[in-house]
This record gives sequence, structure tokens and C-alpha cells, in this order.
Amino acid sequence: MKQRLLGLMPSPEALRSNRWLRWLGPALQHPRLWHMSRRGIALGMALGVFFGLLIPIAQIPFAAGAAVALRANVPAAVASTLVTNPVTFGPVYYAAWRLGRTLLGEPVKPGEEPPMPEDAVAEAPERSWWETLVLRIRSVGKPLMLGLAVVATGVGLLTYLLVTWVWFAKVKWSRRRRLAGKGAEHV
Repeated sequence: MKQRLLGLMPSPEALRSNRWLRWLGPALQHPRLWHMSRRGIALGMALGVFFGLLIPIAQIPFAAGAAVALRANVPAAVASTLVTNPVTFGPVYYAAWRLGRTLLGEPVKPGEEPPMPEDAVAEAPERSWWETLVLRIRSVGKPLMLGLAVVATGVGLLTYLLVTWVWFAKVKWSRRRRLAGKGAEHV
């Protein structure tokens, strides 16, 4: 299993040469950042999921920077930012917006869509799709940010606990299998 995980993760050289991660420089040399340990993998994945859900752009540099600062596994942090991608982005952000509205005490009707500001609705030939998108994001600001913070924190903690539990269960299962094999040899 360890070799399979290592094969899926980016190499230290690939991350060091990445233009977005070059700013970390010599800090990426610390051996604990590349070691496959329960704590390092769990923390790295939790950080990656947290930043992957919390911020829509530059997730990898933030996750890698936090992993370096907290001595977590950098490849696990970088790889787990992919929890949000073009397929999952819309549903995650819509659910976070609805959660934020609920937490703020604003009524949410079934099937309700995020509001569109009046100036973005009006057909304006000089407005690009990017400007329209920015206006729409601004209109959902506070509920979306609150929802994303809650979701990112909750899912990040859940990821840490789940990875720790799976790692512990795998070690325990391997030990039982090994001990059962030794007991069968002595009989």
C-alpha cells in the first residue's frame, strides 16, 4: 500500500521545480515533509482538503506552505487539494452558500438560487463574463464565506480523523495477520 501511495504522489523534485512552490525554497528539503508517517499523511491530507475547499484559487501553494510550516507530508497536502475540481466546484459552493445562509438566520427556500445583482442582470455589452462572475460572487459573499469556512474546517478535521483511523486499523489488521501466521507456523 505504501508503494502504491508513493507512486501516486508527486516527487520532491517535481514540487521543488513547480513555479508556484519555488518560494518555499530550502524549506522543502526537510525530510519529515516527504516521510510516509501516519501523522504526516493525515495532517497533509487535512490541510489539502481544508485549502481545497476554502479558497477557489492558489490552493496548492497555500496547502504546501501550511504543510511546510506544520511539518506535514507535502505531497499529500498538494494532492488532496484536488477535492475541488471543475466537477465538484459548483455543488460544493452552492451547498456552502446554503449552509452560510442557514447559519446567518436567512431563510432558504427549496431550490433557491444565489442572488444576482441588478447591475449584473442587465445586458451590458461592455461587461465580460469575468466581470459578471465577480459581481455574482460578491453578491453571495458573506453566506458563502461563512459556509466555506465551516465546511472546510469540518471536512478537514474529518479527513484527519478518518486517515488516522484507517492507518491505525491497517496497522492493527497487518499485525493480527502477521501474528496469526506465526501462530500457524508453530503448531
